[in-house]
Amino acid sequence: MPHYIYLVRHGEQQDAEHGLPDGPLSARGKRQAQLVAERLGGVPFTAAWHSPLQRAAETAAIIAERLPAVTPEPSPLLFDCIPSGPAPETPTAYDPFFGSVTDAEIEAGRAQMGDATAEFLQSRRGERHDLLITHNFVIGWFVREVLGAPDWRWISINQANCGLTVLQQKPGRPWTLVTHNDLGHLPIELRTGLPEQLSI
Repeated sequence: MPHYIYLVRHGEQQDAEHGLPDGPLSARGKRQAQLVAERLGGVPFTAAWHSPLQRAAETAAIIAERLPAVTPEPSPLLFDCIPSGPAPETPTAYDPFFGSVTDAEIEAGRAQMGDATAEFLQSRRGERHDLLITHNFVIGWFVREVLGAPDWRWISINQANCGLTVLQQKPGRPWTLVTHNDLGHLPIELRTGLPEQLSI
């Protein structure tokens, strides 16, 4: 029986452009969360977890309102983090990003994501449908992990606010990427959070 993981990035944060580390969802972010909840309405979820940060917790609460069978629980393994630092093969275009990141942040993020992938990607018996509501870098790391890409690749894998990524593992097989950053449930004006606006 297959095991599915549904990765959802939180909705747009209010005043996110002002560089605030966390905060409530904007009106647009709340609508994004409602629409991804509708998209997930037919999934028989086994369990759900969310990052404890406010923007992810609010997204989870909105999803839970529309999916009464889902009771998301906070997990520190889903906090926003820096999953790894620069490597010799990391393109120099990313140097400015890492210039403001401390060694302690990288060490903490690497440990967190090691624990997160061990916990959520472990093989389980029976069919499962798990929902993880988290952050851009965390989802990028999960996708990188499943694809077996070099560690630095997480920084080049971006998800829009309330984009949907689905992973699947069938018995005896490795994890596969079913869909990445699916935005079919969001009209163009609600597609936010990517480095460049997506108009398709």
